[in-house]
Amino acid sequence: MTIKSLKKLLAENDQLIHSKMMKVESHVQRQDGEWFNNTVLIEGYEVPFKYKRQKKYRSLKGAHVDIIYYPNTESIAGIEFEYMKVIQIHLS
Repeated sequence: MTIKSLKKLLAENDQLIHSKMMKVESHVQRQDGEWFNNTVLIEGYEVPFKYKRQKKYRSLKGAHVDIIYYPNTESIAGIEFEYMKVIQIHLS
């Protein structure tokens, strides 16, 4: 993604957050049908960051990443849990 398209994306969606050089503490991948659900824990955050990929990816544990995300919630057994929905993630 180019800088111009990134700025346009962030300008059009005021809930999106772009963070750089965030250190990954934990990375878990679980297969769900044809997709892999990824959960990443970021240093300094108590909320998980979630995204899907079509293929399994190498572990991001210990890596620094740039992430575009927004806050979201999901209901599990009637309890609301906050998480960050990842739109884009790249190694820094």
